[in-house]
Amino acid sequence: MGKNGYKIIGTRPIRHDGVDKVTGRAMYGADIHLTGMLYGAILRSPHPHARIVSIDTSRAKALPGVRAVVTAENLPKASDKMADLGESVVNLRDASNNVMAYGKVLYKGHAIAGVAAINIHIAREATRLIDVKYELLPHVTSVLDAMKDGAPILHEDMKTRSLGVETDKVSNIANHFQHKKGDPDAGFKQADVVIEREFTTEMVHQGYIEPHNATAMWNEDGQLTVWTSTQGAFSVRDQLAELLKISVSKVKVVPLEIGGGFGGKINAYIDPVAALLSKMTGHPVKIVMGRDEVFEGSGPTSGSYIKVKMGATKDGKITAATAYMVYEAGAYPGSPVGAGAGCILTPYDIPNVQIDGFDVCVNRPKTSAYRAPGATNAAFASECVVDELAEKLGVDPLDFRIKNAAKEGARRPDGPIHPRIGCVETAEAIRKHPHYTAPLERSANGKLRGRGVASGYWFNWNGGRSAISVTVNADGTINMLEGSTDIGGTRPSIAMQLAETIGLRAEDINPKVVDTDSIGYTDVTGGSRTAFGGGIAAHATGLALIEEMKNRAAKVWDVPAEEISFADGVFSYKDDEEKRADFKKLAGQIGGTGGSVVCHVSTSPDGSGGGAFATHLVDVEVDPETGKVDLLRYTAAQDVGTAIHPSYVEGQIQGGVAQGAGWALSEEYIYNDQGKMTNASFLDYRMPTALDLPMIETVLVEVPNVAHPYGVRGVGEVPIVPPPAAIANAVYRATGVRMKELPMSPPRVYKALAGSGKS
Repeated sequence: MGKNGYKIIGTRPIRHDGVDKVTGRAMYGADIHLTGMLYGAILRSPHPHARIVSIDTSRAKALPGVRAVVTAENLPKASDKMADLGESVVNLRDASNNVMAYGKVLYKGHAIAGVAAINIHIAREATRLIDVKYELLPHVTSVLDAMKDGAPILHEDMKTRSLGVETDKVSNIANHFQHKKGDPDAGFKQADVVIEREFTTEMVHQGYIEPHNATAMWNEDGQLTVWTSTQGAFSVRDQLAELLKISVSKVKVVPLEIGGGFGGKINAYIDPVAALLSKMTGHPVKIVMGRDEVFEGSGPTSGSYIKVKMGATKDGKITAATAYMVYEAGAYPGSPVGAGAGCILTPYDIPNVQIDGFDVCVNRPKTSAYRAPGATNAAFASECVVDELAEKLGVDPLDFRIKNAAKEGARRPDGPIHPRIGCVETAEAIRKHPHYTAPLERSANGKLRGRGVASGYWFNWNGGRSAISVTVNADGTINMLEGSTDIGGTRPSIAMQLAETIGLRAEDINPKVVDTDSIGYTDVTGGSRTAFGGGIAAHATGLALIEEMKNRAAKVWDVPAEEISFADGVFSYKDDEEKRADFKKLAGQIGGTGGSVVCHVSTSPDGSGGGAFATHLVDVEVDPETGKVDLLRYTAAQDVGTAIHPSYVEGQIQGGVAQGAGWALSEEYIYNDQGKMTNASFLDYRMPTALDLPMIETVLVEVPNVAHPYGVRGVGEVPIVPPPAAIANAVYRATGVRMKELPMSPPRVYKALAGSGKS
């Protein structure tokens, strides 16, 4: 039995795909093997910025075993129009040029050509035989340098858009926007304490274990089928149709199991190349990225420069705040600075705010979404300033946050008004937790210890399209088809909501993620929308199924359908005990009542409903001799609305914290003076392991989302938002030194301590 009066929701059934996962039967991208399949490889630019003078593929084509070579010349000319891919909006011309460079390469790792051969070794050898002549151009990899007059220009035809108007200025600044609320100047005059600080963060990668992959079969009848690891099969279908100039009805995308995505597997990078190679050869072609290609040729998330100014009165009320936010877009416009600006101050109800955001191109890979894209950078800056304000005022950092917390009815700095939310509740949950009141023992080895807190926000995408199709089996079980890639347990979470609606067990639902020909349009698994949107579709499907089962019961019992009731999983007709059956019993009686019982429902919520808030608490130990920071204890409280499957909710929070800790302490793209990434491997790109993390405690705060029938609130993204700030605040409490750069790696921490005389 679950809680809050539910029978299924809130329980922890075994995951439906668990056996396949642990036995190795689950099909991932690299597992696809088709008859006559060829293998593809990509030639990538060794330079960060250069004109392509010429490409000679003759030697590659002459290599025995090579079946085809493609370049950007083989791609249809892309339309100059914007497309919504779920967690990001891109220009299709830019997307096409990112698939294979046309005219210029804009970063090391930019794809130039694709080869198909009878095996991967020949394909890779062939890429080395392609002769490319370059005219090297000056490059820029620093976002602040890219904004300067005289900086190398990536796009000669890109004019800066400022405050909604396109200017005549050609620069690397794609867009400047502003959010304003109240009068910040007047608000700062009311403040007794004003703090202004600058923060920088480095580009980081999502770090999914499975690399990008695509297997394409372009039949002679014009039908293209692509098997791929993606967060959105329909998004890939639409990208392929646009980039290859074919009808969406001619494209079928089969989503395979996904070894992680976190926002990084929405854009299509190699799928169009595999498709072109298949069309040219008449064979299926599979391409799988190497790990260096994933780092250098897919979409990491932005590094940033953020300046935050905040003022408060002696009684602890924040009167004004401003933020100046500059985010790396990579080679093409479209950084998550907009989302960062929408999140940076949202945990607080501040009367006077101004936020300026800048989207800036640099000679790095085009950025992509990464779990609450833009919000982690933002919270690092704002939450460190909030912590410093509380310290200056002599106020407990949690009390200060609670006093200024956003509540229902407050207006966000970017405009919308909060519905019912759980911001205060998460901070109160941490304040009440034993971790917060537990003494922080002094280290016996001379290391320094501190405790820090931080809060965070993510909008949650309370919208998007979802489709569910169900068929009732004679034994009363349900086959459920859906179009949402399962990344964090969405199969069971959606199945459980259907089971709750129709009075079955979770185990009675057989959920399947299917291809784009087999289900209605479904938006990407991203934006923390899937359990929410898919759950609304499942609930609606369940209600439709109940009505259809009433119609079938009416035929079995020979009574009017409108007089049949359904409650607690049982269909009944008045007080007649002979006309009473639970779902399973009735399913066994309807064989001759009009064919199979099948229901299809597609939903698109209106976007209403509240976002997600979290407050985190962490204890750290800092070695002043090396600068190494170790996490001793971590507790994360989060408003999850209603926890459908608490184990998955806890796992999402723990995973977000782990990634946030890596972002805070060790992960970064390191570029040399030649504009080349020097750590494009998991050996050198330092993601945390189990040895680097404590057990992460979770506190599930349940403030129901009013926009969902079961109160569901997306949970997957906000847990990555507070960790860097919470850890930075803990480092300060331990050392007395405030860190303003991410990652807080040992060299940076040691340098900061040495500069303060504390090492």
